[in-house]
Amino acid sequence: MTAAEMLREMVLARAGNEAEWMQTELDRLKRGAPERDLHIFMGLAPRRLGKANLRPTAEESAAVERAVSGWSVEEWSVDGAARVLALLFHAGQRPFAERFKDLRRTADASELIALFRGLPLYPEPEALHFEVGEGLRSNLKPVFEAIAHHNPFPRDHFEEHRWNHMILKALFIDSRLAPIVGLDERANPDLARILREYAHERWAAGRPVAPELWRCVGPFAADEAALADLVRALSEGGASGRAAALALSISPAPQAHDILAGRPEEDEIAAGRLDWHHLEETA
Repeated sequence: MTAAEMLREMVLARAGNEAEWMQTELDRLKRGAPERDLHIFMGLAPRRLGKANLRPTAEESAAVERAVSGWSVEEWSVDGAARVLALLFHAGQRPFAERFKDLRRTADASELIALFRGLPLYPEPEALHFEVGEGLRSNLKPVFEAIAHHNPFPRDHFEEHRWNHMILKALFIDSRLAPIVGLDERANPDLARILREYAHERWAAGRPVAPELWRCVGPFAADEAALADLVRALSEGGASGRAAALALSISPAPQAHDILAGRPEEDEIAAGRLDWHHLEETA
């Protein structure tokens, strides 16, 4: 079963009395219905299917991950999934990217979120980079997060400069880093440098530094200046201090382990009670 077919089964299972309408519309689109019908479906989907969360079962979530590594539908809505399906099933005469562009330009916020969440499933990913860039520049945090969070498209298709820009913007708009797929595997020295410069700007302005920032710095904290930044964050205590301890634990510098030695965070990390998902909860 393809990822699209899997998504269709999930939506139909939750469509209730509208399942027949949904299947009929998908069949019409698959047979090459005009683009006007695709746009009409996009508008009708929330009214016919509702806006409830898709709420995948554990089995469905596991199947989704197997279908596309890093893909998640945990935060998808039923109508959003239906909109993605309609675009996937539509056998249009124009290239996919052109149809996506037209939908993106006329979409409201909820449609944009759905369209960008579907990125891992679309054909011609190389042709969508301009449209994805427009989404990343959005002033709407949920639209940005539709691309950045629980979405393997950036991991798989962004070149380093765009990836680094996405991480930095996430910090600018107070968006979490943990839900970004590939955050650790796509970390790079240039990103670590950019984030340290950003931290210095925040400190100079008397503003707090997001603790998650140090996650992308730790693997490249190999010199005295980078270690000094982590020591400063460590001295702040709280979530910042715990994040700095985690960053020190993955630093390649031998001195990093000396800095951590004997601190309570060292034992917490070793015991698995302190990780990047539990910065606030750990005592």
